[in-house]
Amino acid sequence: MSGARPASAFRHALSALFLALACVLAGAVGPEAQAATAAERTVTFANQSGQRVWIGSTVNADGSAVLTGLPVLDNGQSATITVPEASAPGHWRGKFFVRQGCGGESGSTFHCKVADCGPYADRCSTGEQPASLAEFNFDPSDGLAPWYNVSYVNAVSLPVTITPAGVAPPPNGGECEEMGCSNDLLPYCPPENLTSDPATGAPMLCVNPNRDAQTSYSGAVNARCPKAYAWSKQDTIPGNQVMRQCRACSGFTVTFH
Repeated sequence: MSGARPASAFRHALSALFLALACVLAGAVGPEAQAATAAERTVTFANQSGQRVWIGSTVNADGSAVLTGLPVLDNGQSATITVPEASAPGHWRGKFFVRQGCGGESGSTFHCKVADCGPYADRCSTGEQPASLAEFNFDPSDGLAPWYNVSYVNAVSLPVTITPAGVAPPPNGGECEEMGCSNDLLPYCPPENLTSDPATGAPMLCVNPNRDAQTSYSGAVNARCPKAYAWSKQDTIPGNQVMRQCRACSGFTVTFH
């Protein structure tokens, strides 16, 4: 009996130590980061553009994994991918866009009229091309992540919206708000910045002449889509509405209109 008491006390002390350590670690990680590492988020692509599109993606130069197996969507179709935010290197930062007017054999002759990013139908192998962008920062170590925004900084092609999934939309804007716009911006493109389809004459792409300055291009975009970047430093303007975060979401829907 006398020998049992020290052993019992030791077990209780050890249990208390482990409990205290668990609490410290939980506090250091934070509830948002714990939720983020529990299940990687998804991105669903919805095509409401009236044409077939090929999803493209590029990643930041921070070790983020290059995505393959990206979908091809006919009008009205959607597809979902899982973002590798928790696998090495422990985050994913990058961009999604659509390629338009594509054709040819994947791996050799495949190319696109808009947002051409290499000879593969299911992935990009070259750098970022002018197009409307859905940009994301998935980082489980950032208690405010994921961050997201729509960018027309390089160009406007199809209209884009980003809608968080698994959370109720905020009644007055703010965290987890839908970003971007569904209205067609090409009719408002300054004529000198507009590229049309040589086969049909339909407007295809409006390219920003100076991504780092306010121009007639950025003015036209801002006036009709204030919840998207129209030039690179727009987030420094007081009262801007171009970027959001959504800690509680299970993922996002990116819709191409």
